[in-house]
Amino acid sequence: MNIIFRSDEENINWVELCDIYKIAPLGTRNPIDLETVFSNSMFKCFAFDGSTIIGSGRAIADGVDCSYICDIALHPTYQGLGLGKKLVQNLIDQSRHHNKIILYANPGKVAFYSKFGFKKMKTAMAIFKNEEKAIRDGFVT
Repeated sequence: MNIIFRSDEENINWVELCDIYKIAPLGTRNPIDLETVFSNSMFKCFAFDGSTIIGSGRAIADGVDCSYICDIALHPTYQGLGLGKKLVQNLIDQSRHHNKIILYANPGKVAFYSKFGFKKMKTAMAIFKNEEKAIRDGFVT
C-alpha cells in the first residue's frame, strides 16, 4: 500500500468516489452533486492508494467560528487500518482555529468520533428534505 492524503480536488474521479460512498455504505450520491459539495467546502481530504481514490471527507467552514465535518467515507477494504482516523484528524487539524468543530455522525459511529473529543450535543436539530428516510435511517426520532 502506498497511501497518500491530499486536500486538492485535482483529477478526482467523482464517479469512483460515488462508488465508495455507496459501498461504505453511506448512500447513493450523484457525481456532479459530490463535486459541487466538495468544491464549496473550505477543507477537504482525499485518500489514495497510489493513484486509486479510497476515501474522502470534507468540512464546511466560515474561517472563524464554525467548521462542520461531514461526508467521511472510506472504502471497506481499507477500514480498520487507521486510515479513517487519519482522514478525520486531517480535517480536525485544518479546522483547528475555529471556535467550534461540529460533526454529523451516522448512527453507530458515535463511539468512533468520541475518540477525537467530539461530544454529543443536547440542542442539535435538523430539517431533512426526506424526513421519512432520516427517521428510517436513525438520524431523528
